[in-house]
Amino acid sequence: MAGAITVHASDEAARRPKPITESGPVKWILIGIAFLFLGLVVLLPLASVFVEAFKKGADVYIDSITEPDALSALKLTLLVAVIAVPVNTVFGIAAAWAISKFRFRGKNILITLIDLPFAVSPVISGLIYVLLFGAQGFLGPWLDERGIQIIFAVPGIVLATVFVTVPFVARELIPLMQAQGVQEEEAAASLGAKGWQIFWRVTVPNIKWGLLYGVILCNARAMGEFGAVSVVSGHIRGETNTLPLHVEILYNEYQFSASFAVASLLVMLAVVTLVVKSIVEWKTGRQRPIG
Repeated sequence: MAGAITVHASDEAARRPKPITESGPVKWILIGIAFLFLGLVVLLPLASVFVEAFKKGADVYIDSITEPDALSALKLTLLVAVIAVPVNTVFGIAAAWAISKFRFRGKNILITLIDLPFAVSPVISGLIYVLLFGAQGFLGPWLDERGIQIIFAVPGIVLATVFVTVPFVARELIPLMQAQGVQEEEAAASLGAKGWQIFWRVTVPNIKWGLLYGVILCNARAMGEFGAVSVVSGHIRGETNTLPLHVEILYNEYQFSASFAVASLLVMLAVVTLVVKSIVEWKTGRQRPIG
């Protein structure tokens, strides 16, 4: 018996794919190229943002990020993210649950529609809402009669942001839930658990890190979105400008120090998001491509 176990173990080891190895110089050259590329393309531009932001001193920097228009842009950016991210989280969970747990006609169409915002330019996304809710749009006159304003107001910005961030949570959860299968849910159901009990006590614990990862990516895109928001916002200072739009206006007005100061806020929000993302990846023990 022991001999059979040993032979079986050796057969298993023989069938395992051998790791690809390279010589020391090749390995370090590839690592050096990766760090050099990222340093030139990513780190150096980001560092230059802070250099330009503090070029005229800390007082100018603080004044630039605390003036009313900048604070209004920051509040609107956070407000839009606070609305868009939970909406897409609920949708992402529901869509992933339906796609991974049930068989139905139109499943592939649903997956394609979820991926659609990845393929459509953000500018086109904004134009879609202008055509629907603008003054000359399909629903514009009806909304105007009732005093409801979507375009050039916060609702339009939220809708455009929701559109471009639709795929992130759903696309994170769908392959994860498909890989897990339905065995645990079926076992819980056989023991008498109800639908919500199965969801909260079985499904959510299994997907919590993937869900958090998708929420982080969705939040990062929501705060940094420019194209779609630019089309529907109207660029009204102190009312419909998010941080990316405020940066553009300051830069176009040749207020370079102020524009880079406000841009540094976006960079810091991105860094916080990256730190949280790294913690989640460390917790899950997964290696993911950068994208």
